[in-house]
Amino acid sequence: MGQQHKKVIKRQRRKAYLVRKKERDKNGITLSSRTKSAEGVKAAAKKVAKKPAAKKAAAKVKKEDEVAVEEVAAEAAEA
Repeated sequence: MGQQHKKVIKRQRRKAYLVRKKERDKNGITLSSRTKSAEGVKAAAKKVAKKPAAKKAAAKVKKEDEVAVEEVAAEAAEA
């Protein structure tokens, strides 16, 4: 039963694709010109989406751990 359903969906998607392709060909839009503009948009989005690394917070935690270790070592040396 699922196989028949998949076949119908596949036909619908193919039909929609062919309509889009026909329209694209009629307007004279080439695939390479579309991808170049899309790459520019994606590159700009990637540049904006980058966040600075969270190493500063990790370094702060590491310093606190080192201070705690030093305190323990100092107490052990006194005892």
